[in-house]
Amino acid sequence: MNKLRKILAPTDLSDMSRAGVRYALETAALTGAEVVAYNVVGCNEAAPYYDVEYSYVGAYTPAVEDIVEEHRRHLAKFVRDNFADLARKVRVTEVVEVGTPYDKIVEKARADGADMIVLSTHGRTGLMHVLIGSVAERVVRMAECPVLTVRPFKTMPTVTAAAA
Repeated sequence: MNKLRKILAPTDLSDMSRAGVRYALETAALTGAEVVAYNVVGCNEAAPYYDVEYSYVGAYTPAVEDIVEEHRRHLAKFVRDNFADLARKVRVTEVVEVGTPYDKIVEKARADGADMIVLSTHGRTGLMHVLIGSVAERVVRMAECPVLTVRPFKTMPTVTAAAA
C-alpha cells in the first residue's frame, strides 16, 4: 500500500459531514498526510435568491464570486469550530469551487493527486435516496483513488476518562 500524502475531505458543511472530515483529519494526523477540506457550491445555489433585509423583498442572483466567498468563510468557520484539536496537528487546505458536487469531487481528487477521498454519507434510503440521489455513491463509482465513506453517528460519542 502506498503512503498517504493527500486526503480529499469533501463536506457540505452539515453536521452529518463532520464525521467524514474528522476521520480524514485523524487519519492524516497518524500518517502525516495533508487534508484538503473541500466544499462544492452546487449549481442550484446560484439560483435566484430572496432578500428580506431592510423590509425589501426582491429576487436577485448574487454574483458567483460572492457565493463562493461566503462559502469560504463558512468552510473556515466549520473547520475552526469543529476540528481545532486536529487542525493544529495536520496541514489543512480549504478549497471552495462551483459545480456538480460528485463531478467536482472526482475532478479535484484527480487534479490534486489525492491518495484517498473520505466523505460522510447522509444515510438516505428508499424514496429519499431515489429522489435526491447519493453524492457518495457516485463518487465511489467514478473516483480513480480509494474512497472511504463514513456513516455518521446518530449522536456523537463522548469519551470519558476512567476514575483512578
